[in-house]
Amino acid sequence: LNMKLSWLVIWAGTLFLNPVTADCNITSQTVTCEESGKNLPNIPPNLFQNVTKLSLKNNNITLKDSDKDILRSFINLTELYLNENMITVLYSNSFCNLTKLIVLDISNNHISTVHKAAFAGLNQLSVLNLSYNMIIQLDSDVFTSLKSLTVLNLQYNFLKSFHIKSSFKLIKIILAGNPWTCSCDLLDLQIWLTASNVTMENENSTTCTFPNTEEKFSIKTATIQPADCKIVKASLENTVTSTSPIKLKSSALLTALTPNNVTGNNGTHAELPLLGKSWTFLAGVLGFVLSTTFLIFTAVKCPTWYHYLISYSHRRLEENDPEMFEQEFSADMSSFPTVTDTNNEDPIVIFEKIHAFVPGEDGFIEDKYIDSYVTEES
Repeated sequence: LNMKLSWLVIWAGTLFLNPVTADCNITSQTVTCEESGKNLPNIPPNLFQNVTKLSLKNNNITLKDSDKDILRSFINLTELYLNENMITVLYSNSFCNLTKLIVLDISNNHISTVHKAAFAGLNQLSVLNLSYNMIIQLDSDVFTSLKSLTVLNLQYNFLKSFHIKSSFKLIKIILAGNPWTCSCDLLDLQIWLTASNVTMENENSTTCTFPNTEEKFSIKTATIQPADCKIVKASLENTVTSTSPIKLKSSALLTALTPNNVTGNNGTHAELPLLGKSWTFLAGVLGFVLSTTFLIFTAVKCPTWYHYLISYSHRRLEENDPEMFEQEFSADMSSFPTVTDTNNEDPIVIFEKIHAFVPGEDGFIEDKYIDSYVTEES
């Protein structure tokens, strides 16, 4: 009686603080809300906070950030049904606060991508239904956080292989309806199905669709030789190695030349100088300084060079200049060709410029050259 009374008080208080428009059924142990088939685009925010079972199937919910925020408030939720909605991606931490969740049904959606931490925080989750979606690739690491998981339903997706670790523990798995390829990629799953105590539901209908499409072999019993897979793996590695030796050598050289791999004499990491654009800046500054210096030097020296090369100033001849003139004149005369008809007895006149013009006493200028010539004739 006390238990029922306490639940009644909780229900009355919640109803007063948060008016409810959802169709919810409240019992002494559970609060079940049915919001199916109402074309809801989002999870209704006006639900009971202490809801334990929530059905939102056959709506248009995409599980946006606002939907995830609302789900985090349902800390007592144990069953969540989101099947037949419009979910396309399961992002990380989509259900992180639902620590009491046991059953999660997100089948019949359009899910193609499941992030690695999509089910983080679901420590009590036991049943996970991902059937009738569009999942192409899935790794068992997605389910590592689900320590209590016992039933996994992956039927009718687009899985061709499923890489699963031997430590992954389940009681029942459903894999039918996928286009399984019975090749080396399926060997991990086949070994796990055989070695573990898991029950594969619909084993006879869980068959390979490739390479043999006529005969249907169960993926658990199909012939896949581990030795052949090792040979194929080795040949693939050799092919990759032989087709890209230059790439491997260059990558090894780059790895060897990275600062983290280069050590000095004292064993500490020595950083290599990295070429950047600083050298171009330095070259530009140096060129600018040199060109500016050359222009300044040219502007300063131009007047001096001009006066030195172009300008000419007259000066008086010194006393020893006549002798020099005679020597130069004689040298110039000797450079002329000799004439055979010349009379050797003709007088040779040597010009001497020694006070050629001397002013006389009567004011006239006497020319001693004329006087000497007259005296010589007489």
